[in-house]
Amino acid sequence: MSKNEMVAKIEALNEWEAIIADAQAEAEAIRDSIKQEMLDRDTEELVAGAYIVRWTSVLSNRFDTTSFKKVYGDLYKAFTKQVSSKRFSISA
Repeated sequence: MSKNEMVAKIEALNEWEAIIADAQAEAEAIRDSIKQEMLDRDTEELVAGAYIVRWTSVLSNRFDTTSFKKVYGDLYKAFTKQVSSKRFSISA
């Protein structure tokens, strides 16, 4: 692949990523307006035509690694493993 082809691909990638970001922002705005309507109606479930929209509270338990590491640092280190991955980035 030539340098010009690589530049063209990077520019095309940047354009597509901008389109994706705009679409995600638009989707989030629509999602927020639906949530606001549900708040206004004081409901966690809304039927709209063939769709059922649910916006419910969910409780979950998560392991607090920061506190565990402070109290049991050696045990934390004993069960921590190093992993390898690759990172893709483009800088201008």
